[in-house]
This record gives sequence, C-alpha cells and structure tokens, in this order.
Amino acid sequence: MTRDEIIACAKRFVCDSTGNYVSAESAIGKEQAGMRLFDEPVFGFGHVDDEMYERYKSAEAIGPHFLAPPEWMSSVKTVISFFLPYSEQIKQANSINYEWPADEWLHARYEGQIFLKGFAINMQNLLIDAGYKSIIPSFDERFKSGDSRDKSGVVTNRFTSNWSERHIAYACGLGTFGLSKGLITEKGICGRFGSILTELNLPKDTRQYSDIYEYCTMCGKCIANCPVDAISSDGKMDLPCSDFLDKILDKHNPRYGCGKCQVGVPCMSMAPGAKA
Repeated sequence: MTRDEIIACAKRFVCDSTGNYVSAESAIGKEQAGMRLFDEPVFGFGHVDDEMYERYKSAEAIGPHFLAPPEWMSSVKTVISFFLPYSEQIKQANSINYEWPADEWLHARYEGQIFLKGFAINMQNLLIDAGYKSIIPSFDERFKSGDSRDKSGVVTNRFTSNWSERHIAYACGLGTFGLSKGLITEKGICGRFGSILTELNLPKDTRQYSDIYEYCTMCGKCIANCPVDAISSDGKMDLPCSDFLDKILDKHNPRYGCGKCQVGVPCMSMAPGAKA
C-alpha cells in the first residue's frame, strides 16, 4: 500500500460518505440541510523518532505527560497526520456575525467530530486489512485530556492532553501555529486534525518551515474577532475561551463551538506566511 493509494481512498471516503453531509433530519435550519462539512483532506507523513517529540515533553511545550509515537505502539513505522478543511459554506456563514457562532459552525464542530472519527477508523481499517497494525491515539483508551497537575496537585498546564493533534500535524509538516493556537496549513486554519500510527513504512515528508509561527503574519485579525478578548499579541488565553464555549454548549446542547478567530482572517483558507 502506497501513500498515493491511502490518500486516494481517503478522498473517496470524504466525497462519497453520507456522514460528510448534514441530513435534513438533523439540520438546525433548512439552510444547513445537505450542507457538506469537509473538503478534501491534506496529509503529512512523519518520522516516529522525530526530535520534535522529545521537545514536546518539555514544560514549555506540552509537558512530560505527552506520549511519543513508540510509547503508544512499539512497532510503529509511520505517523500519518491529516487535516480536514471545512467547506466554504461553513466558513462564510461563521464570518457574518462575531458575537455568536453560526449554525453551520455548530454542525461542523459536532457532526464534524462524528465524521472525523468515522474517517479515521475507515483509514485504520484500510491499513489493518492490508496487514499493518495501526492505532488512533486520540481514540485509544490511554488517551487523556484535561488539566495537568504536579505531584502536589498544583495545575501546571490547563486544557492539555497526552497526544495533541495540532502538535503532531506540526511535526509531520502540515503547518505552523497562529496567535489563536490553531495550526495554519496550506488550506488554512479552518478544519479538524487527526492522526494514525501504523506499522506500514512509508516515505516521510520534510518540514518546509523552521519557526512555529512561520505561516502566521501576526496581523492581529484573530485578536479583533474574538468575542471574549481571549487572544492578545502574546497568544491565546485558554480560560476565557473555554468559559465562552461552555455558554455556547448550554445554549445549543449538544452542539458547541465558536471559531471566530479562524474566519475572516488571512489564514482562513491558506497559509499567508508560507514561503513561495
């Protein structure tokens, strides 16, 4: 099984799966009925022994609770990271009002997560059926997220996990971070990330950047867009953002999401700071 075969199968799944479209029964309004959630994915294929994973274990990055690929599966040969970009309808709808998320964005965050899981499992099964053990760390029973605490119980890192899809995507060459803590890919910042570890040994990608903010122009548009002032020139503050998401969940349960820092910005659908 080659990289091209994996990518072709993934693109067919995105195109053909009914889960990538909002059904009339689940649509919040008639405008969302039949709406496509994601466009074609982009992929990054990374080394399992990338020095970046050791850096992620530092307190300045993710922390010592981060598990490197071999800690999830000792026989892993390739890290596959993917980005599913949101459709134009979702991005444009969420660019109209900057007080509350658009219904389209609520669907993207909730139904989009359901589709992402199905997409990842489909890829995992594809690899397993070809004879290669493969796991999805973020769906593994060992996956943990929440506040990280030291031995005395003091919170050392808020809203963290032992496997970060954005950081894995960065290591695999998919893009660099922005002020809002989102990852900017060649198809922009609006969308969802996922990853798979596999025994299949595939050709690896080389990162085309050296700085973690290389694709961000620091224009500050995401700062102005945030409805709760959770972003500054120093970056994003997690607590105000999380509190606002809790309010949205109370209002739209089970759906939630905001995404105002990802729309109406230069990096919405491209990487403005990428070198030509």
